[in-house]
Amino acid sequence: MRLNLSADEVLATTRSVRKRLDFDRPVDHDIVMECLELALQAPTGSNSQGWQWVFVEDQAKKDRLAQIYRDNFELYRNMPRARYDEGDTRADRMDAVVDSAGYLADHFEKSPIMMIPCIQGRADGGTGGAATGAGMWGSILPAVWSMMLALRERGIGSAWTTIHLIGDGEREAAELLGIPYDTHTQAGLFPIAYTKGTDFKPAKRLPAAEVSHWDHW
Repeated sequence: MRLNLSADEVLATTRSVRKRLDFDRPVDHDIVMECLELALQAPTGSNSQGWQWVFVEDQAKKDRLAQIYRDNFELYRNMPRARYDEGDTRADRMDAVVDSAGYLADHFEKSPIMMIPCIQGRADGGTGGAATGAGMWGSILPAVWSMMLALRERGIGSAWTTIHLIGDGEREAAELLGIPYDTHTQAGLFPIAYTKGTDFKPAKRLPAAEVSHWDHW
């Protein structure tokens, strides 16, 4: 199913979906691979294309990944929350965001497919300072976002989560799935499922004028 949205509509309505994921409807391999083919058109530093994509359907492995996520989510849940001024849209949505994240933590293993994108190299290594990390993430994040956009166009939702990477979680996931930990960095853990309804709307964001700077901060 294609939603036939304009490019602007896809960009403005692709949400991190948690509570509206349909865990009972299977997702076909061919659709996921069709989306991945589109995602692989994203830019990557020096055309290195150092990405690898791990998709998980095996229930035992999904159960283990979900448990790693849940264990780390308890650490996240107890972290101090960011403080925003009264009336800030981020403050207004904070409780809903935490509640939604908790829902996903409780149901993650029900996802028809889980996805872990990986990029060659270790984000915690190298001597190039900020350029090392920026170059590495700049070579995988555009492709992952393109993947989420392509899924959205097909009525499929996802959510970018990184909580499983806390502590030893990344290494545990690598051992579970055979990901070469010493040479590849995981960019996140994504549920992939059709959404319950497709009527997503633009989110409330800070006005562009408040976060833009011209010629000087």
